[in-house]
Amino acid sequence: MIIFSSPSPLQSNQLFSYNLASHCPTLKCSFFSRKQISRCHPSCSLEQNSEQNARKAPSEEKTLRRMMLFMLVTPTSFPTLNSYGKTKSKNPYDERRLLEQNKRRQRENNAPEDFPSFIREGFEVKVVASDSYIRRDSGLMYRDFEVGEGDYPKDGQQIIFQYIGYNETGRRIDSTYLQGAPAKIRLGTKALVPGFEEGIRDMKPGGKRRIIIPPELGPPVGPSTFFSAKQFEVFDVELLNIKDCQRRTIGFYSDVVCD
Repeated sequence: MIIFSSPSPLQSNQLFSYNLASHCPTLKCSFFSRKQISRCHPSCSLEQNSEQNARKAPSEEKTLRRMMLFMLVTPTSFPTLNSYGKTKSKNPYDERRLLEQNKRRQRENNAPEDFPSFIREGFEVKVVASDSYIRRDSGLMYRDFEVGEGDYPKDGQQIIFQYIGYNETGRRIDSTYLQGAPAKIRLGTKALVPGFEEGIRDMKPGGKRRIIIPPELGPPVGPSTFFSAKQFEVFDVELLNIKDCQRRTIGFYSDVVCD
């Protein structure tokens, strides 16, 4: 931030008594010829240049006006101008206020216990979560409530799971519990949100996990989805079962059967 100090009277006088003639040879003589005021540089002869001054007066006066205009609209070059001494200061980022605001919205939305908090200022978001959450290099964060038993799911297998989805304010946006049936999706078919698939790949049957998905790994945004803006999403997931799948072909009909 650039701060301009207020000028002293001496500085102001020095500004307007600046010797323009020493730096602008074309303005050495007859600054104000139309007012019949003769001012010449010592190196100029008034008798020799009287005719030249009469011809050059209009162009020199025009040039002088441009220079004066330049002085008025260039505060960085002339810091003694009081009208440009003020700069608009930005309010400091109140992290505590934004955090409390997010927590208040989560309480209003009945967010679950130990729900992460989000401090958002424009497109910059800071996630506040307990030490029990693990953060991966991709930006994905998760916490296991129950680990489960068995093998991890593989591509081509069908996973059966329950989930509840939340936005940053803790508002519920989707749930298989409300739909009345668990979700069934084959892994590796790109049918899941990238962050969701990454978070469920290393879960075991019976495991329960909370997944915090950053915007870059989140769902698409648009009127056909539940999401109207790029933001963090939180999913509470319970992996129920894993089934092997095989392709079955009968005549011209082909499908995949999982058992």
